[in-house]
Amino acid sequence: MAATDGVLLQLSAAPGTSSRPRAAQARRQAQATKRKRQASRQAPPAKRRNEASSLPAKKTAVKETPRTLKGKAKKVFSPKKSSASSSGRNQEQKPGVKTSSLFKNNPEIPQLRRPLVKQMQENVFSSEAFHELDLHPHLISTINAVLNISHMTSVQKQSIPMLLEGRDALVRSQTGSGKTLAYCIPVVQSLQAMKTKIQRSDGPYALVLVPTRELALQSFDTFQKLLKPFTWIVPGVLMGGEKKKSEKARLRKGINILISTPGRLVDHIKSTKSIHFSRIQWLVLDEADRILDLGFEKDITVILNAINAESQKRQNVLLSATLTEGVARLADISLHNPVSISVLDESHGPSSPEDYAGLELCAPQPSDELDGFAIPEGLDQYVTLVPSKLRLVCLAAFLLQKCKFEADQKVIVFFSSCELVEFHYHLFLQTLLSSPEVPVPGQVPSGCTRFRFLRLHGSMDQEERTAVFQEFARSGTGVLFCTDVAARGLDLPQVTWIVQYNAPSSPAEYIHRVGRTARIGCRGSSLLVLAPSEAEYVNSLASHKINVSEMKMEAILSVLTSHDCLKGRRRGSQKSQAVGPQEIQERATVLQTVFEDYVHSSEKTVSWAKRALQSFIRAYTTYPQELKHIFHVRALHLGHVAKSFGLRDAPRKLSGPAVKKRKAAVRRFCSQSSPGPALPSTQPDLRRKPQRKCRLAEMLRSEYSSGAEAGVAPGGTRSKRSGPAASPGPEEEEECSP
Repeated sequence: MAATDGVLLQLSAAPGTSSRPRAAQARRQAQATKRKRQASRQAPPAKRRNEASSLPAKKTAVKETPRTLKGKAKKVFSPKKSSASSSGRNQEQKPGVKTSSLFKNNPEIPQLRRPLVKQMQENVFSSEAFHELDLHPHLISTINAVLNISHMTSVQKQSIPMLLEGRDALVRSQTGSGKTLAYCIPVVQSLQAMKTKIQRSDGPYALVLVPTRELALQSFDTFQKLLKPFTWIVPGVLMGGEKKKSEKARLRKGINILISTPGRLVDHIKSTKSIHFSRIQWLVLDEADRILDLGFEKDITVILNAINAESQKRQNVLLSATLTEGVARLADISLHNPVSISVLDESHGPSSPEDYAGLELCAPQPSDELDGFAIPEGLDQYVTLVPSKLRLVCLAAFLLQKCKFEADQKVIVFFSSCELVEFHYHLFLQTLLSSPEVPVPGQVPSGCTRFRFLRLHGSMDQEERTAVFQEFARSGTGVLFCTDVAARGLDLPQVTWIVQYNAPSSPAEYIHRVGRTARIGCRGSSLLVLAPSEAEYVNSLASHKINVSEMKMEAILSVLTSHDCLKGRRRGSQKSQAVGPQEIQERATVLQTVFEDYVHSSEKTVSWAKRALQSFIRAYTTYPQELKHIFHVRALHLGHVAKSFGLRDAPRKLSGPAVKKRKAAVRRFCSQSSPGPALPSTQPDLRRKPQRKCRLAEMLRSEYSSGAEAGVAPGGTRSKRSGPAASPGPEEEEECSP
């Protein structure tokens, strides 16, 4: 039977059995001859003549394929007039990898209509010097010699005389205007002038509460410098991440000026017997609006109750660049017959301390915040609209321009969560900081003195956070990836650019972020990155008297044409043509390919990018209700957003398993950490459910917590994160939420 089949096949294939194949073959030959004659008339180059002659045969083969594959065949074999040949691209791409263009199927970038409003300005400097105040001579000389300051700022000119008179005060002034010295100088002056000389064993005379550990270190450093002539007054700091045993030892020896974060101080109030407030004369709340955010209001209540139980008479000071309703409530509770000090332009109010002496505090109305925020005069604000697929290469191009092609640039990039900081830090560290050749996944980067990356967020160990903060403060150049933990009060000198890669949740947070630059009269710039669907956020800023200028995305990406390693592979000795949109798109695609190759180099890096994407989506759902029409998770194209994390395809089942794991982790932690004997099985939810809610709230506010509970495993060991291999667990993922 097999032999019979073979004979039949030979007979069917023998010539002369049918006239139809001959006619079809003759037609194909005639069409091929006609195409050859047309191609010879066009006279292609000699070295491409073989390709042109073989092209019709390929096209005829395409015609015989099914209709469903016709479009794909056209895409593969259609010649493109580009600098990088399609054959070169196919050789570089991995087999079976599906790639998509960065510049196709993107939403149209709308015309940005920016309403022009008059920004509120403040006079930062004053003409009065510190020696005109009634201060100790040694204190004045320390200010001049150690701090290198001779004249007061406007907020210092108005605040210091009022505080030296013993008045409670609510101080509102723009970021970078010198509010720290506005309360540090009166505190030191009053304590050194006491008739009975202060002893270390007396305990705290002044208590300063700040929201973050970095701000606590900064305030402690300022007090140390001012107290150099007065060695008998001892400052001290309490903050999360430090060893409680050493802090208790310092409290037993005595601390006269105590700087602390609220969570850690509450922990010591409950567990340390040697802490007392019987001699408290000063209570200062720096960045008071942030202290009240994310659940710290309960901690403030515990602290105020502990102080009031031992000392009723003291001087209270609240300071912030923005005033909210929460600050007004806190002022009603803690301040007694206070004076309100707000530094505005001369046309907005009085300019001398005498005019403020009779100005009693009224609770800030909700319209106070809507009236606008004071913007530093030397700050240039920009916004750029970037489709989701191009966000990653746009950020990389901006950093390349500022740090590799411009001198003396110091940049801070703000993200919405800890995972996003870790992802972009390690991704750029392994790709942008590489040799002149195209970066290879896993290649050890060669350092560049002007192009250095650092990261700072709430899930890092305290030793590492302190080292990063001090290194970036001392450095003249570099890039700091951070969360909002670095947005409040930090005085980082010589910062030239602030990049807000994820939009802030409120205009007040926008003001604090951009306030890290253009401080004390210096120049600085800020860039806000928005998606086309988020363009209306500019109007929200304008309603608070914040003006931004538009920076085109093409202008940012054009810097890629200056980087030799991003050139496409060209044929032979073909020279590059004039730089245009096509050249920019090709180089952006090369850079995106580098990022995607690194992300897909291993399963760990892929899962690492997916967790960062999940964290971004989770943070996107936390925008307040008044901004939901601008930032709504349904407006996100998941495939395009995944492209900005180096993922070639949108992950499937992104939220389901992760949410279940987080809930299971929170339930497991609460069951392990619940005190006392186990409850009967008949009523398991009476105590565990409130504990789960409480623990979830603590983890959500961990960016500003004391550090005593957040990030600590039930066994008492804190997990360290060192890149994609050491990925965070479910507890840490919840902890890094904004």
